[in-house]
Amino acid sequence: MSTHYTLVSIVVPLHNEADGIEGFYVGLGAALAKINEVTFEVICVDDGSTDDTLARLIALARKDPRLHILELSRNFGKEAALSAGIDAAMGDAVIPIDGDLQDPPELIAALIGKWKQGADVVLAKRSERASDSFMKRSTAHLFYRLHNRLSRLKIPENVGDFRLMNRAAVDALKQLPERNRFMKGLFAWVGFRTATIEYVRRPRAFGRSKFSGWKLWNFALEGFTSFSSTPLKLWTYLGLAGAIGSVAYALFIIGRTLWQGVDVPGYASLLVAILFMGSIQLIGIGVLGEYIGRIYSETKKRPIYVIRSRFHVGVKTTHESAPDTHP
Repeated sequence: MSTHYTLVSIVVPLHNEADGIEGFYVGLGAALAKINEVTFEVICVDDGSTDDTLARLIALARKDPRLHILELSRNFGKEAALSAGIDAAMGDAVIPIDGDLQDPPELIAALIGKWKQGADVVLAKRSERASDSFMKRSTAHLFYRLHNRLSRLKIPENVGDFRLMNRAAVDALKQLPERNRFMKGLFAWVGFRTATIEYVRRPRAFGRSKFSGWKLWNFALEGFTSFSSTPLKLWTYLGLAGAIGSVAYALFIIGRTLWQGVDVPGYASLLVAILFMGSIQLIGIGVLGEYIGRIYSETKKRPIYVIRSRFHVGVKTTHESAPDTHP
């Protein structure tokens, strides 16, 4: 690999992070200042913030020409904001990072070092998650285990969005047309030669997580339905097992009736059987509905995001739609 690297793009999706913008900027700037032979651009994506996140970003961009700001027209979600930043990145390598300082900017130098040694993608893996609650750690571990059992695509455990991708990996990622974005899966799907660096994730320096338990549950469903059809197959096998069981039970009833005569009807057992089978059918319809909903969303071909404005060194331009990379 060449020893000359002209540009590395740092992509930062932000939503209502006004209280920590300056702290993140100082921490990131200090880390980047220690890295030689590399120039940087920092693409901050304001994902429809309702506080003064955007105003503070613009004030920083007027002082630092490395800052590029994308203002989305509304809150599209982190996955869409991340896609917008990656689409806009011009660097030879791209590093997505959260703006809450849980992912240490000091690790960027190590990511670039691994890239210089020949890796196309460098993952930042959390060696421990003491900063997360016990419930979050447990559910995250369960998600990775279930997903990697159900899907052919294996997602690295305890690896978030924080990573380095070279230009080839980024260009491959930009070719994926999904409107429902599960970025961890998309990152893993493109592949490429991968190296891993472990680190200890910090507690949030400010603010609080935008992901509630309900949002995390829906995010997990997005992951399952994006990269595996196994849930559909499971309900097929469950239905087959139920049918075999029903036939076996029917044969048992016929044999017992011929041998012992007719029993007094069991209304309680009949009610339980009906409610149980009805619940199974509704759950199966729900699983099917998740996939149909994804098909419905994809066929509309709406853009993943809409950019309202761009800011760079005090210059503002306005856009009405997403870039051509996702028609």
